[in-house]
Amino acid sequence: MPISPYLRGLRDRIGHDLVLLPSATLLLWDRGRLALVRSAETGQWQTIGGAVDPDEHPADAAVREAAEETGVRATLPRLRGVVGGPAYRVTYVNGDRCAYVASVFDADLPPGSDVVLDPDEVTELGWFAPDDIPLDELETLSRQLLVDVGVLRP
Repeated sequence: MPISPYLRGLRDRIGHDLVLLPSATLLLWDRGRLALVRSAETGQWQTIGGAVDPDEHPADAAVREAAEETGVRATLPRLRGVVGGPAYRVTYVNGDRCAYVASVFDADLPPGSDVVLDPDEVTELGWFAPDDIPLDELETLSRQLLVDVGVLRP
């Protein structure tokens, strides 16, 4: 997963210490099915999203992340909820620790969208009805987020 120049600068100064990060997630929908992407790093399914850059509106970050990861240019994102807390702490393989506060947006797949995956971040895009999401292959953080915003049952 690429790291922004802003976060790289922070990490250069503070090492692996815990960082509170605003993030944005885009729940991209098509005919009742949710887009999930398979992480190139872990091989697990996850939601589309990432960190909000300085001075960036969270909705713009969600749209940017969708474009970077999938090539889809989503429009008119709708705020679904904001989540955070102990379940949103992550320790990455390299030792970096983050606590995320995520703004979660819904958007419909624009007609005529072409999917072009970023192979550095994702290897596959799948469309799932909420009851058909492969929970055994779903990243823990994404599962918690989908429960917290009401897509999945606890």
